[in-house]
Formats: sequence, C-alpha cells, structure tokens
Amino acid sequence: MRLHIWGGTVPSSSEKLRLEIMHLVEGMTRLRHDGRYDEPNLDGTAGDYISFDSWEWPQGVGLYGLVRLWQHTGDDSLRHTVEDWYERRLSAGLPPMNVNTTAPMLALSLLWRETRDTRWEAPLSAWADRMMQKMPRTPEGGFQHNVSDRINDDELWDDTLFMAALFLASYGQTAGRRDCVDEAVRQFLVHTRYLGDPHTGLWFHGWTFEGRHNFARALWARGNAWITVGILDLIELAEIDAPVRDFLLGVFEAQVEALLKLQAPSGAWHTLLDDPQSYEEMSATAGFGYGLMKAARLGIGPKQCASAGQRALAAVRANIGSQGFLGNVSYGTRMGHDLQFYRDIPIQPTGYGQALAILCLTEGMIHADQIEEAA
Repeated sequence: MRLHIWGGTVPSSSEKLRLEIMHLVEGMTRLRHDGRYDEPNLDGTAGDYISFDSWEWPQGVGLYGLVRLWQHTGDDSLRHTVEDWYERRLSAGLPPMNVNTTAPMLALSLLWRETRDTRWEAPLSAWADRMMQKMPRTPEGGFQHNVSDRINDDELWDDTLFMAALFLASYGQTAGRRDCVDEAVRQFLVHTRYLGDPHTGLWFHGWTFEGRHNFARALWARGNAWITVGILDLIELAEIDAPVRDFLLGVFEAQVEALLKLQAPSGAWHTLLDDPQSYEEMSATAGFGYGLMKAARLGIGPKQCASAGQRALAAVRANIGSQGFLGNVSYGTRMGHDLQFYRDIPIQPTGYGQALAILCLTEGMIHADQIEEAA
C-alpha cells in the first residue's frame, strides 16, 4: 500500500523495510577482509571471518539470511547470488569440517529443499554423513565446539546449535533422514542441560567437562540470540516430536521472560545481558528482534513479544549506516574466562551482523505486510 500525497507517493512501511533490507544485502556482499583480527587456521592458512566470498561461519549465517529473504520475497536475484556463491566455493574445494565450517551448509540445505537442484545433493549428503560419523564429541554426545583455528576439548558452546545442529535438522527433514533430525534434537537437549541457567532462564556461553563449569558464567547476548533464533527455526525446519517440541518451547519462553526485563530503553540489549555497563550490541538485538516478532506471529510466548520485537527492530534500523553495514556489531567471540573479556570485544561489520539484521527486518516486513493487507 502507498499513500498518495500532493500527487506523489509515500512508501509504505513494508516498502521502506524492503529498501533497507536490500541496502543490507548490498553491504554484506561488499564485505572484504581488511587485515584486522586475522587469526590463522589450524592448517596455517589465513582466517577470513569478514569477506563475503569465504567459507566460514559468518558467511554461513549471511547466506542463511539471504535464503530466508529469497523464500519470503521470491526475488530470483537473491537466489542467483546464493547459487553463484556455492558454485564458486564448491569448485574451490571445501575446508576441513568443524562446527563453524558447517554453518554454510544450512543455507545450502534450504536452497536444495526449495529447488531440488542436483548440484547440491552430493555435498550435503557427504557433509551430513561425516558429521554423524566423525564430528568430535564431548561426554554425553554433544558436538565438541572445534573451530578452524582451535580445538576446544570437551567444550560445549551455545553457538553450536545454530552453526551445526540446525543444518542436520534441515537437511534431515528434506532428505528423509530421521537419524539427522534426531541428532539435531539430541544436540539441543544436551546443550540445554549444560548451558541453560535455571536461575535466570538465560544461557551461558559455554561449558567444559574438564572441571565441569561454565567458564566466566557469561550471559553473552549473541550466544543467547543464537538460542532464540535456533529454537524457533528448529521447530520450523523439521518435524519434532511433541514432548521435545513442548520442552524446547518452554525453554524458549523462559529465556524470553528474562530478555523482556533486560531490554534497554533504546530497544537494544547489552553484550552482557545483565551488565548495563557493557555496550549495546546490534547483532544480538537483531536476533532477539527476529525471534520475538516471529514468536508473536506464531502465538508463542508472552504478549509483550510483539512490542519488544518492534522496539528491537527500531534499534537495528537506527544502526544501519549509509554504506549498508549494521553498526555496533561485536566481532567473533571466543570463550571468555572473565566478564571483562566480553566488554572488550571490538566492533566490526560482519556477515552475521548483516544476516541477523536481514532476518529481523524481514520479520518486520512480514508484520507490516499483514497490517497493510488488513487495512
């Protein structure tokens, strides 16, 4: 819907969001590594967690945002962007498998679900088989959070569920591989046991079986956002047995109850959720905004989800710069052994920041579309 004023037009709320989303897409595809925070991989190659044209977890999250946007809009230019990316990267050869290098497989599984393009079937199947058979595990069968530049013996991180478990759920559902879906569910249950804080309803960043503790007991915002997004998307991507689905939605609702109390007046959340002296962080805010608005649309969670999600959406939009980059995004965050570590994480535009903003604004656009259709 457009409002006609003095012979001209005023873009509707939905159209404004669509333009901002495409600005974010352009920003993400322009991201290039600038030499900062360069951490070599275990094989000695240079790590690249910023450039769009690299196979790592930030790019994987970015591609997920693009595929989700394509699913909603039907814009074939987005599909071509994603397909071209995968063609280039698969031709160049895949990196060694770990939790973070699994992240790009999630968007590819959704692309295959929608198109059934035979180009994608073999790499998806091979990667899933290797995960099921060879992914290093902690006691009780959790995926050990190994990454490209570090082995994290006997450690569980909340990032793992989004980066690895969602792929198994999505691929398993599409391929008729119930073993993969069940493994994804198992990972959510094991991680809930060790990372969910029963006192607050929030999640700790990590757990180690060596010494059996939660490191700094950091209630880290982006880690919690992976959970907010991950639980809702898990139950959307795969058929989950009712008792487990209800359990995980209870975990989600407990987290949301805590998040609603911690939202800053700006609509954002702090990078340490319970520390108002830590900076307001936009990738987490975008993830929470997406999850809260989606929960409201699905009729899940407290009634305040809708308004809190809209405030988060406004905060995210206020932090999109003229070049299409989401500002105030904290760089990739290792496991901290004290809380100051999280307060000191530098700010850097990233693919995951762009993607979480795209998800947030897309959910906002769905909401605006519904209002305009009803008007």
